Amino acid sequence: QVQLVESGGGLVQAGGSLRLSCVASGSSFSINVMHWYRQAPGKQRELVAGITTDDSTNYADSVRGRFTISRDYAKNTLYLQMNSLKPEDTAVYYCNAFVVRSSRYYWGQGTQVTVSS
Repeated sequence: QVQLVESGGGLVQAGGSLRLSCVASGSSFSINVMHWYRQAPGKQRELVAGITTDDSTNYADSVRGRFTISRDYAKNTLYLQMNSLKPEDTAVYYCNAFVVRSSRYYWGQGTQVTVSS
């Protein structure tokens, strides 16, 4: 079992920055791939960024160049540095972990990010 807890969301003006954190506990050593997803009101959940154990990263086109995903293995923590925020980045942001050995996905409870214009 893996437990994920996000933090760092909040209200920020357009052009501002936030850093989200996701702390993993439980069998966190078994996590292979981690992602950030987001879901805006009335919209489907969408992938924002992902990172593998060899630190390969991928980003949605809408955030590439503005957001940076990183992972601190010593702290069992996933980060999402978000710069140049836009009102359309407003959403609940979720941390996701995938364990290859069990083929299971785990989700955090989400953290709200609101960007005002």
